[in-house]
Amino acid sequence: MQRHRLFPLAALAALGTTAATAAQAETITIGTVNNNDMVIMQSLTDVFEKAHPDITLDWVVLEENVLRQRMTTDIATQGGQFDVMTIGSYEAPIWAERGWLEPLDDLPESYKADDLLKTVRDGLSHEDTLHALPFYAESSMMYYRKDLFEQAGIEMSEQPTWEEVRSWAGKLHDPENEVAGICLRGKPGWGENMAFVSTLVNTFGGRWFDMDWNPEINSKEWQEAVSFYVNLLNDYGPAGASSNGFNENLALFSRGSCAMWVDATSAAGKLFDPEESKVADQLGFAPAPIADTPKGSHWLWSWALAIPSSSDSTEAAKTFIRWATSQEYVKLVAEREGWTNVPPGTRESTYASERYQEEAPFAGFVVDAIREADPLDSTQEPNPYVGVQFVGIPQFQSIGTQVGQMIASALTGQVSVEQALDSAQRATERTMERSGYIE
Repeated sequence: MQRHRLFPLAALAALGTTAATAAQAETITIGTVNNNDMVIMQSLTDVFEKAHPDITLDWVVLEENVLRQRMTTDIATQGGQFDVMTIGSYEAPIWAERGWLEPLDDLPESYKADDLLKTVRDGLSHEDTLHALPFYAESSMMYYRKDLFEQAGIEMSEQPTWEEVRSWAGKLHDPENEVAGICLRGKPGWGENMAFVSTLVNTFGGRWFDMDWNPEINSKEWQEAVSFYVNLLNDYGPAGASSNGFNENLALFSRGSCAMWVDATSAAGKLFDPEESKVADQLGFAPAPIADTPKGSHWLWSWALAIPSSSDSTEAAKTFIRWATSQEYVKLVAEREGWTNVPPGTRESTYASERYQEEAPFAGFVVDAIREADPLDSTQEPNPYVGVQFVGIPQFQSIGTQVGQMIASALTGQVSVEQALDSAQRATERTMERSGYIE
C-alpha cells in the first residue's frame, strides 16, 4: 500500500508559500507490517506532515513474512528502496554489526531515551548504541474467555501448565457453535509459528543448539513438544490452523471463535477494546503456560523503526522515527484511539500513567512479562545464543523459516512429526556446517 499526494496547480497557487514548501517536501519511504499499531501510525500521517511540512511520508505496508523478506533483501543489497524499516530485536544488532543501520547516537535530550524499558533498549543496541527505536514491544501471554470457563466449571491456574490447557481445550471445544478449544500460530515462518513453537520447546526442556552449536531439533524434548502442539491443534484447534498467524488468530479470538489463545501481549489492547472485540467484557488473561520448566515460556520482541545506511534522507527519517516512538506520540494515540490502543511495552512513563493503568487492566502484567523475559537464559540446559524465541545469529532467519515449514507440514499431516524434525535437523546441520559453526 503506497500513499501519494497530488495537488492541482490552481490549489498550489492559492496555497502560496505553504504550497511551495509542500511541493519541495522530502519524501521518505517507510516499510512496515500490517499490525494494528502500525495501521494507527499510518493513519496519523497528516498529523506528522502538518507538524513537518518539509517531509512527506510514503508507506509500504506488508504482511509479516513478506515484510521480513523485502527488508532483508533490500538492506543486504543496499538497494535503497526504504528510508525507514520496521525491524525487530533479531535484526537490529546483527544488521548494526554489519554497518547496515544508521547509529542513533545523537538523540536529543527531549527524546528521553532513558525512559525506554531497559530490556527493550538493550535488544535494539549494538556496542551500547541504539540502532533502532522501539515502536512497540511485547512478550507472550494466555488469553481466555471467562464466560466459557465459568460455564465449564474451570478455574484458571495462577501459572497454567500445558497439560491443564489440553484438558481445558477438550472441555471447551465446540465446533458446532464455531468455538475452537484453543487457537495457536500455525502459519510457517521464523517469526510466525516458530516464535510460538520455540517457547513451547523451551518449556519442554529443549533448545535449538547445544553449547558447541550442534542442532538438537530431533531431540526427545523437541519430539514431545511438537507432538503435543500438533495433537493439540488437530484435536481442538480451528479449521485451517496451518494458515493462521498472529493477525488471523487475533481476528478469530476477537469475534469469539477461540476459547483460549497463547500469543503476543500486544494483542491485549485490541482485545480489551469493545469497539474491536466482541469478547472484551469476558476477557481473562494469564501467564504463558509451562511444561517441565518455566524458562523461556514467554518471549521478548520489539517491533522497531530503523534507518538503513543506504537511505539518502537520513535526517528526515530520524525526525520521523523520533516522533513515532516518543512520549508525545503515545499521548497522541491515547487522545485519538484510547489508552488501550497506545503502543505497549516501550516506555516506563506509559506504565506510570494512572489513566493507562485504569483503562488497561493488563498493563502491569504485560510490563512484568517483558521485564522478566531473559534472552540470555532462556532454556533449561545452557545454550550459546541470545534470544528466547529466536537465535541471534544471521543464519537463523533461513533456518527458522525452513523448520517452520516442516512443522507446518506435520501439522497438516503431510509428514509425521518425527519425519519433519529429522528433516529439519539435517537441513540445519548442513547450514551450520556451511557457516563454519560445526565441522
